[in-house]
Amino acid sequence: MITWVQAALLGLMSCTAASIPAALGTTIGNYTLNRPLIASLFVGLILGDVEGCIKLAIPMQIIYIAVVTPGGTVAADLRAVSYIGIPLAYATAKSQGLDLGGPEALGLAGSIGALVGTVGTVQFYGTAMMNLVWQHIGWARLDKKDFNIITKVNVILPLISHILVSFIPVMLITYYGAGAVTDFKTALPMDSWYMKSLFTIGSLLPAVGIAILLKSVVSKATDLIFFLFGFTVAASMHLTLIAATAVGAVFALINYQMTMIRLGGAKTNTNEEEDI
Repeated sequence: MITWVQAALLGLMSCTAASIPAALGTTIGNYTLNRPLIASLFVGLILGDVEGCIKLAIPMQIIYIAVVTPGGTVAADLRAVSYIGIPLAYATAKSQGLDLGGPEALGLAGSIGALVGTVGTVQFYGTAMMNLVWQHIGWARLDKKDFNIITKVNVILPLISHILVSFIPVMLITYYGAGAVTDFKTALPMDSWYMKSLFTIGSLLPAVGIAILLKSVVSKATDLIFFLFGFTVAASMHLTLIAATAVGAVFALINYQMTMIRLGGAKTNTNEEEDI
């Protein structure tokens, strides 16, 4: 189970991974430490099982792989998925004696990741609302020519928001939530139909994430041929993630060079026509 020290460290990590640039900023927080696959490294170090946590984070990362924040609109803040979902999925899978890389554990992780995404949204907007209070104080002090308030409003005071809205809730949820896993195990036997349904739904959720990503990057139907080719090569050659990335980089370079050649040829033809 998760100890108080581990729960406190998870709460601290959730603060550093906040989407609002008041902790470590958007680049380090939202686009790095906030992502389940990266967060799983730190969660694994805290819980003492890096490999197991990374395995459970994979379906969560795929579900939310296409999550963006257009105009500050947040559909799901991944700090809860990473620092609540992964620890609870790990505690639940371990208590049930599941293989952390098996389909049941991955399906369970996907379901938990989808559920706690809403918690992250509440954290995001809760922090934003508290920060509005600090901004109001800042404007009032600026009207009195107190320019020292700028640093406090942008750096110091928002930390209070993160402690109240992120650190404390994550610490309590991970500690008491992991402790409730025993009751969960008794009330929901693994061979029951509703648990099997949970596993099945969880295993299908990553497909939704891939579909959202394809909708964002595919501009025409023929683009799907390249995705199908990539999946076929990766599956038939049993490529690891690093190897698949290397192969994809080679094809991207070839496509870039061919595009430059075509653009260069088109420019040359245009210049010849102008000379004539």
